Order: sequence, then structure tokens, then C-alpha cells
Amino acid sequence: MGLRKWLEAPAANVSAPRRPSLNMLRGAVTRVTTPLLPDDFLHLANPLWSARELRGKVVEVRKETSDSATLVIKPGWGFDFDYQPGQYIGIGLLVDGRFHWRSYSLTSPPSRENKLITIAVKAMPEGQLSSHLINGVPSGTVVRLAAPQGNFSLPEPPPAKILFITAGSGITPVMAMLRAMVRRDELPDVVHVHSAPTAHDVMFGDELVALHDKHPNFVSHVQHTRTGGRFKLADLDELYPDWRERQTWACGPAEMLDEVERVWADAGIADRLHTERFSIARADTSGQGGTVTFAKSGRSVEIDGATTVLEAGEKLGVQMPFGCRMGICQTCVVPLVSGHIRDLRSGREHAEGERVQTCISSAAGDCTFDL
Repeated sequence: MGLRKWLEAPAANVSAPRRPSLNMLRGAVTRVTTPLLPDDFLHLANPLWSARELRGKVVEVRKETSDSATLVIKPGWGFDFDYQPGQYIGIGLLVDGRFHWRSYSLTSPPSRENKLITIAVKAMPEGQLSSHLINGVPSGTVVRLAAPQGNFSLPEPPPAKILFITAGSGITPVMAMLRAMVRRDELPDVVHVHSAPTAHDVMFGDELVALHDKHPNFVSHVQHTRTGGRFKLADLDELYPDWRERQTWACGPAEMLDEVERVWADAGIADRLHTERFSIARADTSGQGGTVTFAKSGRSVEIDGATTVLEAGEKLGVQMPFGCRMGICQTCVVPLVSGHIRDLRSGREHAEGERVQTCISSAAGDCTFDL
């Protein structure tokens, strides 16, 4: 029945003949004589097969806390399961007629066996996609994927002594690291300091307790900030006096990471610190903005000085290259055809002819990109 509908489809807009068999024949002829891309045929066989892009299917949405959930995804053809624990992927989903893209840390350890990956999503007040992924995306939904990438990752084999410092959703890349070490049966001396408002807000709370109880060399210190206040880095000397000897991975709010970087630098061990930021520190954007034009797409939009070129393009439905969305991976770099843009981190302006990072750049007057 599906094949018959597919054959008849090209003739659907033509006045229907009296004989259904003739309609089917006309449709078949149209299909055979109309140029199709390889993706058209691949999609008919399996919606996860594509020669142009990575795709995945949401298998399950599993609640972690009241405002976060784990998404189990089955990637399609072409996905690399040999990623490093701690890396992230991009995920694109059609919401209200437009594709929205965001990057999320993988929480699953690398594995070619079950062909599944997981990400953990925390709903943000301004995050339309994150809220939709947690509360509105049904199982079976096909999403677009970007390949795993990122330098915030665990080496193989892992260091003999490790310190993880996380807060909120910053725990997500660390969970992939912990799960990978447990799966490989090579969990070394690990201390994990995590902060969350209450016990109910701790993502993967039960799993952390189970790891703590099962593995004597794993210490989980969870700080409930609403009752116990913020974890003080000065307490490391008393709680874990060998912290300076450990390779440290830290992920969480910008304020926390700024403090961690300062303390590690003062101790002369900045080379032992690895950090991951989910947002960029932005320079003053007052008085900036302008009209961004995407020449190939024939679309324009006026933005303020706090909106990135990447965000502007995605809102218009322009196919924008992206990766980390943090100005690190260089995936989003495109040439500026005309006008000026401003780097949101440094405040530096870039002019016509320069290649710019759209994820950390906004308009400094009218500007045009060949996208």
C-alpha cells in the first residue's frame, strides 16, 4: 500500500483519471523521469539513512529531575561511536516550523555494541528547544545530529588520580567519563564534588550514590547549596588535601569556573585543569546591532547587539554550520561579505573579507554573509 501511494503521489495534483491503475502508471512514469537525490531513495528505505547529514531517532525520554531528562537516541548511518567520553554532539529538531540547533554533552560511554547514545537536557527559562526535548518530543521523533567533538574529554587510560568539580547540568560530560571508566573496569582514585540546590535537583543522584557505595576508590561529595551554601574551594585542603596532585575536570556556571581557574593558576597547576563552559562571557553589547543579510538564502533580519549571527540565521531557517557554540571549535567560521561584526567576548570588530565565528559574533551595523 505504501509503494502504491508513493507511485501515485506525483499525479496527485493532476485531474484524476477514471481508472486508478492509470493514475498509478502516470505516477510511476513521473517518478522514473524526475531527477531524485540519493537521500530521496535512502529516506524511503529508512528515515535514519542520509548521504547528506547525520540523523537519529529518539527512542526514550527518561526524567532525571523535575526540569531535566535523559534522551536515548538511536543514531543513523554514518555516526561515529568511537567518540571520547566528555565530548558533545549537536542536535537539530523542527519546532513550530523551524529547525532549532543546540549542543549537548553525551552522557553515554562510547560503545559499538548497542548502537545507542544518550544526552541529558536541562530545561532553561529561555530555552525553547530544551523545554521541548524534555516535555514535548515523543519517542520515534527523527532529529538531525552533528558529529561528536570537543576537547573536554577523558584520555585512555585515565590518570591515576582525578578530581571532578561540577554544578547543575555541568555534571553531564562527567557522567560519560565515569560510566566509561566503570564499563572498562578501570576506575582509578576519583573524587567528585558536585553542587545542586537540593537533593531533588541532583541529576543522576541515585547513580552517584550507587557508584560511591560500590567503588571504594570513588568519593562523591554532593553539596546542597540551598541549605549548605556554595561549596568553598578553600575546603579542598581539609577534605581532599591531595587535590593539587590530581588531574581536574570542571564544568558548570561561569562564576564557578572563573574561581576554579583563578585558584588553580595561583597554585601553579593550571596545566592540570580542564574546563568546559556552556555559555560565553560577553563584552558590553549596548548600542550594537544591525540588519544581518544571508545572501544565498535571500533572507534578512534585524538583531540587537546580544544576538549572535548564528542565532539570527537559525531563526530564519538558514542552514548554519555550527559546533560547540562557544567559539572554540571553529566549525561555524564563514566569510563576512560586507559590513562589520563584533566579537561578543572581546569586543573586537571584524570587517569585510574576514572569516568570522558566527556563534560568538553579532552585528555592528548592517552586514552580509554568503549563506
